[in-house]
Amino acid sequence: MVRLAAFATAMDVCDPALASHAARVGANAEAVARRLGWDEERIEALRLGAALHDVGKVNVRPEVLGKAGLLDEGELAEIRAHPVEGTWLIAGVPSLSPAVPYVLFHHERWDGAGYPTRRAGSAIPLEGRVLAVADAFDAMTSLRPYRRSLGAAEAASEIRRCAGTQFDPEVVEAFLAALDAGEIMPGEAAVAA
Repeated sequence: MVRLAAFATAMDVCDPALASHAARVGANAEAVARRLGWDEERIEALRLGAALHDVGKVNVRPEVLGKAGLLDEGELAEIRAHPVEGTWLIAGVPSLSPAVPYVLFHHERWDGAGYPTRRAGSAIPLEGRVLAVADAFDAMTSLRPYRRSLGAAEAASEIRRCAGTQFDPEVVEAFLAALDAGEIMPGEAAVAA
């Protein structure tokens, strides 16, 4: 897929850590999806969605992406626009359309306090709910300019605590089962530790 390669290159230029983040998120989301009984066709769409879930960050200024301190309201709005920006980037490419629910909904919350649409519960496509847990776990266990990384056990505890508020409880249950079985890969900071 030439267009997927072009987006991957653009993401790498924007933030070289995005490729490894996307790979870990994809692998972890796949482990969860398999526990939820997804078929191969749906898992193939998940792989595409995971690879592209942060493509909208190519439209975020580098100084915002790499900022070590707290974001101001304008910067936060810029970051929070990346799911919509990413959807706009891929929406016109028919071969990438299976990625749309992952790109658009991976920052929604079970309680409706997420973004960009503020959907809640089962109104959030399951694709977005699965990716949200995998994305959050990787973010927590990876080094970020604005905070320290957590160990895998501490991040898992946070995911468990947020079941029913930030995350779909059924997805959290599948995630924790996959983690207990050794099927979940922590972020680069936890791996290096």
